[in-house]
Amino acid sequence: MEQYDYIILGAGASGLMLAFRMSQDSFFDEKSILIIDQVKDKGNDRTWCYWEDGSGEWDDLLTKTWPKVFFGSESFSKTITITPFSYKMIRSEKFYDKLWRSIDLRPNITFIEDSVTNYSEGDKGVTVVANKSTYFGLKLLNSIPNKTVYETQQKYPVLQQHFMGWFVKTKTDCFDDSVASFMDFNIPQNGNTRFMYVLPIDKNTALFEYTLFSKDLLKHSDYEDAIKDYLNQKKITDFEILEKENGAIPMTSFKFEELNSKSILNIGTAGGWTKASTGYTFNNTSKKTKDLVAFLKTEKDLTRFSKRTKFWFYDLLFLDVLANNNGKGSTVFGSMFKKVSAKTILKFLDEESTFSQDLKIMSSVSTKLFISAIFKRIFKT
Repeated sequence: MEQYDYIILGAGASGLMLAFRMSQDSFFDEKSILIIDQVKDKGNDRTWCYWEDGSGEWDDLLTKTWPKVFFGSESFSKTITITPFSYKMIRSEKFYDKLWRSIDLRPNITFIEDSVTNYSEGDKGVTVVANKSTYFGLKLLNSIPNKTVYETQQKYPVLQQHFMGWFVKTKTDCFDDSVASFMDFNIPQNGNTRFMYVLPIDKNTALFEYTLFSKDLLKHSDYEDAIKDYLNQKKITDFEILEKENGAIPMTSFKFEELNSKSILNIGTAGGWTKASTGYTFNNTSKKTKDLVAFLKTEKDLTRFSKRTKFWFYDLLFLDVLANNNGKGSTVFGSMFKKVSAKTILKFLDEESTFSQDLKIMSSVSTKLFISAIFKRIFKT
């Protein structure tokens, strides 16, 4: 059995971004790296969005940027300029292509199409069992989530950010493509946190995404009917559907780092890199993969990489509130956007806010709900 210095399971955003960063760093030139995934060419299977202050590393891949966002709810609605931030969108096919071009140039990096069934850690490394073969690595970097682990535990709430999106094209100009609808809660909530997310790419092309933060998924037709109703509400009737996308992203403060070991590190969604309170992953993954490459150059014990911060606790309280009051999401977010500047909110969600900014965020929402969540959490702990 051939031995590798590193095995990366999964060639999605986190696994591929990590491999790309390793391919760009001469430290890893003499290290053997194996990437395992069922499929190499994934195409446009994902749309990623994030906000950023000024220019950034991935700007050459952007499909669109927006200087303004719209927030809409029953209590507060406003189009907000987010300067110096801008809201950015990347389609995955272009992203994958760029990263693979760099990775494929490195003779020390191997890709194998295979489906992993299990892996186990021994004294000298990790054995990965897949359908076609068995592989051995000194270190395993795993981006394939094990849903059973966090969905079956009872200590931390688990919601889903689940969604369906339609890329639509109209025959006439219908959209203001300078504004991205960040959250529009002006739709039936039906006891959940539900909103429309609208990204106009030009004046007659836009992504309409029906999104929920809730425990249970809907029937396929429920998502589609909600998008149709919203388009009718906006008097958009003459259009064609260019593409469809759907997905479900776990939202939980489960302690993913407890699954790590000396030779195994979970990354991406599998490692808790998804922002628990919002489902955003891309920007955090970009930061974490940079940090991980630096870490691998100096450290051998992978349990030392992950560190919890104050934001873990903030997310936990927020999810406690949403899990127990799922129909109040519109009220909570509406109060936040009404009382706090969008720039402060974005810094908070990026986990770059100061303590005084944190206090502004926390004091902007229902004190009763969060105090109740704190006491319940202390009792539960």
